[in-house]
Amino acid sequence: FAALLGGSLGALLLSPDAATGGASGAVFGLMAASVIGVGQRGVNPLRTGLGVTFAINVLFTLAVPGVSVGGHFGGAAIGALVGALTLAPRSWRVPAWASVAVPLAVSAACVAIAVAFVQG
Repeated sequence: FAALLGGSLGALLLSPDAATGGASGAVFGLMAASVIGVGQRGVNPLRTGLGVTFAINVLFTLAVPGVSVGGHFGGAAIGALVGALTLAPRSWRVPAWASVAVPLAVSAACVAIAVAFVQG
């Protein structure tokens, strides 16, 4: 959910007058969180299908006109942030409550920034 809001915020900030639709920002967020989670466990994401798929989608986003760069990268940024904290290895000693609090706080921040941006 946080990545969905991050994608919407990214699209709003980079292209405020553009009409957008779909959930690709959220999908980018899930992919970014997964890439981060795999990397935290010592696996090179580019040696997995996930990392390659994510890289191809990033290139597609940059190469094809009309694709929401802000939506995709906003979702990826928030997904990576939330994923890094909620999928953190035990050695990081992240408290259990953080897996709920961090996504909620990030989601609330995305909404607050979007509202502030729209209201001027």
